[in-house]
Amino acid sequence: MSFRRYFTKTVMYVILVFFGMLFLLPFIWMLLGAFKKPDAIMTIPPISFPHPVTVVNFKQAFQLAPITRYYFNSLVVSVLSTVGALFSATVVGYGFARLQGRGKNVLFFIALSSMMIPAQVTLFPQYLLYYKIGWVNTYLPLIIPTFLGVSGTTLFIFLMRQFFLSIPKEIEEAAAIDGCSTLSTFFRIMLPLTKPALITVALFEFVFSWNDFFGPLIYLNNSNLYTLPVAVATFSSEFGLELGPLLAMSVLALVPVLILFFIGQRMFVQGIVTTGLKG
Repeated sequence: MSFRRYFTKTVMYVILVFFGMLFLLPFIWMLLGAFKKPDAIMTIPPISFPHPVTVVNFKQAFQLAPITRYYFNSLVVSVLSTVGALFSATVVGYGFARLQGRGKNVLFFIALSSMMIPAQVTLFPQYLLYYKIGWVNTYLPLIIPTFLGVSGTTLFIFLMRQFFLSIPKEIEEAAAIDGCSTLSTFFRIMLPLTKPALITVALFEFVFSWNDFFGPLIYLNNSNLYTLPVAVATFSSEFGLELGPLLAMSVLALVPVLILFFIGQRMFVQGIVTTGLKG
């Protein structure tokens, strides 16, 4: 490797590490601050290890807010939304990839075009619709649309379609010769082959649903139904700026997402890499 090339790569890595650390600073401050005494959170320097390490902020957070209930609410919405996204993405994606019919490409183009429409544009008519059918102040507006292939799941349909297209048709033809129906081939052969893509879709949808603030804020009026992001946002307005418990709640909200990411990281990367751009 020439000196010029080595120098260029070194500078590039230094810049990437610098900006990576810059993005991590708020997270590190939040994580360290959650284990500090309340009067030590805003001390200088802000990034310093807690001395001594304390869990008083977590105890106070559980005393001031029903965090267990908020955790359960978020878990219910996120898990059911993930199931819905997996269902719609696999079924619709397989249909666009394999089934033949007039207007299939036009429908796929329309589906992709819907991704360009900002969510705020459809918010008001959606709210009126859900209000008319009695879904407001329930979890249904946050869950049912994922089963229907809307509410941000168009991207997952695209990912699954591309993954299905990367699988040779000869596999399905061999299954058909052995007597497998289309439905049997889909469940017994195609779905197991798309495991990396399924994990990618599941991680994306779970993280999006778990962190979703706007949807629960609009459709949920009962505080007993709040999910964690809404609960964290309303915590400071209800109890004042209790910075220690607020940081503790934020750390608790991040734990499931981090655990899922580290567990499924290998499959997640594999799903992104192996999802081709075959048309």
